[in-house]
Order: sequence, then C-alpha cells, then structure tokens
Amino acid sequence: MKCELISVGTELLVGDTLNTNVQYLSRELSLLGIRVCYHTTVGDNPKRLEEAVRIAFNRSDLIITTGGLGPTQDDLTKEVIADIFHKKLIQDEKTKEDLLQYFVNREFTMTPNNLKQTFIPETAEILFNPVGTAPGILMKEQGRIIIMLPGPPREMTRVFQEAVLPILKQDQNQLVISRYYNLSDIGESAAEDRLLDLIDTQINPTIATYAKMGEVLIRITANGNDENEMNALLDKYEEIMLQRFEDNIFTFSKESLQETVCKLLLEKNISLATAESCTGGLIAALLTEYPGISKVFGTGLVTYSNEAKINLLGVKKETLEKYGAVSEETAREMCENLQNISKSMINVSVTGIAGPDGGSDEKPVGLVFIGICYDGDTQIFKYHFNGERKVVQQKTANKVFHLIRKTIVDKAK
Repeated sequence: MKCELISVGTELLVGDTLNTNVQYLSRELSLLGIRVCYHTTVGDNPKRLEEAVRIAFNRSDLIITTGGLGPTQDDLTKEVIADIFHKKLIQDEKTKEDLLQYFVNREFTMTPNNLKQTFIPETAEILFNPVGTAPGILMKEQGRIIIMLPGPPREMTRVFQEAVLPILKQDQNQLVISRYYNLSDIGESAAEDRLLDLIDTQINPTIATYAKMGEVLIRITANGNDENEMNALLDKYEEIMLQRFEDNIFTFSKESLQETVCKLLLEKNISLATAESCTGGLIAALLTEYPGISKVFGTGLVTYSNEAKINLLGVKKETLEKYGAVSEETAREMCENLQNISKSMINVSVTGIAGPDGGSDEKPVGLVFIGICYDGDTQIFKYHFNGERKVVQQKTANKVFHLIRKTIVDKAK
C-alpha cells in the first residue's frame, strides 16, 4: 500500500511550527508495512490544497491529512475534500453532543464557530478525538482511503493510535514484525558500516537506522504470513546484531538511553548523585524527567565556579591552582568528595570547556573530564567533543548516561 501524507497549515510553510506529525506517522505506518512515498505540505489555501489532494489521489492508495479541521475560517481541509468528491457536509448529532460536553467539562464558554467542527462529509466515518474538539474523518473513495486528522500533535497521535491503527491493521494482509536494537557510544555511519553487507542485499527482513545525539536505533523488520518463520528469520539477524554490537546495545526497544539508565537504577536500587560544572545541571534535569527517580536520585549540585567547587564540594584550592578546574585531578576530587556528601553508591562529576570561549592549545574547547565513583572505586574519563556549546553539553550528558550504565553492567559481571 502506497501512502501520502499531506500536512495542512501555513505555519508549517513559514517555519513557525515544527512538523513532527510526519515523522510520527511515517514511523508508525512503516511498522504496518505501509510505504510512505510522499510528504506534501500545503498552506491554508483551498485551491492549492485541492491540487495537492487530487495529485495524491492519483498516485497513492492511502492519503492522510493533518490539520485544517478546526473552528476557524482558514480550517478548510474537510470542506475542500468534500467538495472534490461531491459530498455534502452534514451535522452529526453525536459529535455535537461530544463537543458541547467537552466545553462543559472544562467550564469554558463555547463560541458558535466551534459548531463548524460537527459537520462531517456524508458517508464518512467519524474518528473520535478524546483530547480535542475536532474529530478525525475517514472516507473511502474509488478503492482509496482518505483519513483526515487534527493538526495538534497530541490530538493527532491519540486519534491515530485509538481510531486509525485498528482500521489499518484490519486492511493489511501481511504480518509485520520488528525488532529494535538501541546503541550508544557509536555513530550512525560506524553502525551502518558494520551492517553494509546486510543492507546492500536486504529484501526481507529490512534494516533501518535512526540516529539522534548519542544513540543509534536499528530496526529490523520482517514481512510475511507465517509468524514462526518470520521470528526464526529475525532470530538469525539477532545473532548477528549481538556479535557485532554486543558492547553497544543498551536496550532491545525504542527506549532511550536516559530512560534505560533510570530504569536500571530503580530496578537495582542504586543511588546516584551528580556534581556538574560545564553541563550546568543538564544531567540532573534529564534524570528528573523520569517518574519516580527521586527514590534513587537525591543530590544534584551545580558547581560552576571555582568557589562553588571549593565551598560545596571541598575541592582543594591548591588542586584548582595547580591543575585547573578542567583536569583529571579536579574531576576526581569532585566525585570522591561528592560521595562523602551524598552517601550515594554512584557519584558522577563533570568538568569541561563547553565554549565558545575559554579554550587554549593545552585545553581546547570541548575538553571534558567525567568522574565516576562507584562504591569507592573511582574512574576518570577524558573526552574531546566537537560542536557548539549546546552540542558539547548534550554529548557530555549522553556520555555520562552511557558510563553509568556501563559501570553498573561491568560491576555485575
């Protein structure tokens, strides 16, 4: 099945809004074995929207639009599509009831223009929106499926997950099974290079790599009709993945490195404390995004200045004067002294030069020292990260999560 995604909204074209909907939908559809062949973005212009829909209808089996279903005058998606297929817009009483109740529940006054959202093309199927006012709409025309989804990502994902996915799964004849391998401490190009022999000859299963800073997600997908045969095929590929990436795989899911580490700390009840300089509390902030992490993470210090390192962490003035704030010696004192303060099992220290200023020939921008003190055993790691200030900080945080996980796993061996 060939699919086209049409994103509707002038705000997308002028760059005011980042289009995350196409990324989400493309990923979810590929898991169903549906090929997304085209992404189209069109502004709130009925003539250009009509042209985009007609083009999509001539070349795709499944068309999914996002946006343009709201109450304002420039929300024209369903009006344009209804007109293309000569469908009347008819007010749906159940949708009207749901809309009225939505405003009652939130104690908001509903303006009359909201009723525009209750008009649906005749013969179309309504896709309930549990978190917004504009329902999704499904139409079947001449053997093709047209699905209209609300534009706000929170609403779009809920309608897609709860209403669209079950329908699409029913229409798919083939089974699709995917396995995930999330890697750290390796770049996308290096990971792909280890898999080139498989990628170059891939038919079934297929291999896809997705990179974000500090992580590479590899998805291996098998298509077929026999679940046992598909899993046997995927088992063979899993053996290869384990042989080639044993030291890099941190989870067999789409779960991030940050989430994996937090879950590991909680499962093993390992307490953690951090003392950050160049990252300015980024590591602590990422940790506290995980629900329940307070059970194991109780101390996070930002000791950005030398005075803070001395007064809060007890780093010796002589150490700072002799070796500097960005040094192995300072990183060591930071994490070992933090252990005395926090009494945590793992104590992490970070000190470095994030830039753009402050570097020298001896200590260039991007130089970072990370200290890991686990149960009294201290290791200091030296890195030189490339990139602008925020990139250096993010790379440092990613490396810290990688080292925490590696330290725990190595200790357990």
